[in-house]
Amino acid sequence: MEHIDYQTVALIGGGPAALLILKNMWESRSEPQTILIFEKNERLGVGMPYGSLGACKEHVANVSANELPNFEVGFEEYLRQNPTKEFPDFSVDGSCNALQVIPRLLLGDYLEYQFKWYIKSLKTKNIKVIARTKSLVRDITKKDESGHFKILVNEDQEFIASRIVLCTGHYWPKKNEESVKGWYDSPYPPSKFTSASNHPVAIRGTSLTAVDAIKTHSRLNGQYETLANGQLKYSLNEGSENFRIDLFSTGGFLPALRFHSEDDAYSTDWTMSLQEIYDYKKEHNGFVDLDHVFEINFKSQLQKKDPDFYNKIKDLKIEDFVEEMMSIRKELDSFQLFKAEYTEAEKSIRRHQSISWKEALTAFSFAMNYPAKHFSAEDMLRLRKTLLPLISIIIAALPQSSYKEIIALYDAGIIDLIQVDKQSFVEPHPETGGTYHYQSVENDRQQKYYQLYIDAVGQQPLEVADLPFEGLRSDQLISTAYLNFKDKDQAIELLQNDDSSIVKETNGNYYLQVHGLEINDHFQSLNVYGQTVDNIFVMAVPFIGGLNPDYSGLDFCDTAAKRIVSALI
Repeated sequence: MEHIDYQTVALIGGGPAALLILKNMWESRSEPQTILIFEKNERLGVGMPYGSLGACKEHVANVSANELPNFEVGFEEYLRQNPTKEFPDFSVDGSCNALQVIPRLLLGDYLEYQFKWYIKSLKTKNIKVIARTKSLVRDITKKDESGHFKILVNEDQEFIASRIVLCTGHYWPKKNEESVKGWYDSPYPPSKFTSASNHPVAIRGTSLTAVDAIKTHSRLNGQYETLANGQLKYSLNEGSENFRIDLFSTGGFLPALRFHSEDDAYSTDWTMSLQEIYDYKKEHNGFVDLDHVFEINFKSQLQKKDPDFYNKIKDLKIEDFVEEMMSIRKELDSFQLFKAEYTEAEKSIRRHQSISWKEALTAFSFAMNYPAKHFSAEDMLRLRKTLLPLISIIIAALPQSSYKEIIALYDAGIIDLIQVDKQSFVEPHPETGGTYHYQSVENDRQQKYYQLYIDAVGQQPLEVADLPFEGLRSDQLISTAYLNFKDKDQAIELLQNDDSSIVKETNGNYYLQVHGLEINDHFQSLNVYGQTVDNIFVMAVPFIGGLNPDYSGLDFCDTAAKRIVSALI
């Protein structure tokens, strides 16, 4: 067993989350004696999305260079030092269009470079940094009452650390994928798909994850040709004449496209400070009200950006605003709306004019993460039911290049979008693939069999039972996340309607169980008694989704890392 100094911080996972911890350590006064980094795969910094486990050459990020966190070495400077031949758009004279979305594999190379840069730089502060790849953490347990942890790595290695940051990243549990041929619980890694499909393919979801699946399978079965007007034409390969893609969505909408944004990618100025949160709670019965956050982080921002639009919606409640925005979308066929939004987005980019309400809603989505831990159960339920379906569409920021591919498939009659009810489900077929059971918008019960089924709804929140470290559970150092109800009668009504997320405690209080782990404002774990475990930090995004409704992206990871590092200090 290797003995490590007392002030040892262990990063469990070596992807983008861990990178942003290192970045914020470098920028702060945090100087632990030792930093341990354990990454189960071969590369540091790339995680799942930005390496071969999550992307091929055709997959692009939904961020551009100007939207990246402020790393010490900028993206353009990196390209000058490391010119690329694989991606011609980013190799002209060592410069690039800062507004152009970045191929995910290229972004992964950049993040890996940054990871190594911060390791080297932190060592100049006399911090010992030990970064181990191909190192799977099998368990984490309390070593003794001193608060140290024992980290079990691979088959026979043990390490000791005084503080732990869980940075385990994306994770898709496999339910049927390994036992049912033609069934895939996620599109990742894309390399697992190697052959053409001379039959229809079912893809569940219309998120950016679904777009990844579309990109992969369209290339396995055909090819894109660039026309004189810059649009694309899709043609099927010989032997794939029966290939087509059916997208299934409960909302029935395709993701919104990128547009010109006048603000930085994110700003802590958008968020309520901790002091503002605590002061507000004192005056409002211990809660932060969703309506208040919507007012200050959406409406007030919109008033500055677009007074005319603000005047149209200033008196609308959240539910009325969402209904207004959704009703416009429901009037058009999904693909016709998709084309109309492309025209709007292109105009925004060409004129360097933002689409104000979408930009403000994106800002609100980022800002609400921090007060969300202090919402009442009622407000969290409202948020899930009303705002989040709209937000999930708008903040997708689908790149224009991806739009062109999807429309080329649509124009070729290769892709369709089927809206289904929330009770729809897919049943594994005894031989291969699965059968989709759903009710159509015409209220007809349908069953469709597919030889190939891909679940592509995106990263779903995970629960305490999904955390792969049994020691943290058995030592009761982690717990399930809950929110309090303002109104006991509403909780009782939900409980009487068999809502399994409502819990009644022995003290007579009612709580809403939300996804993931209980954490505080500094991302520290709370144990089963509600006490802060001050040396366990949770930055594994699938496990904090219940209390952080918009928990994805490098910008969120950067601000979360800043809070974690401030607590480490």
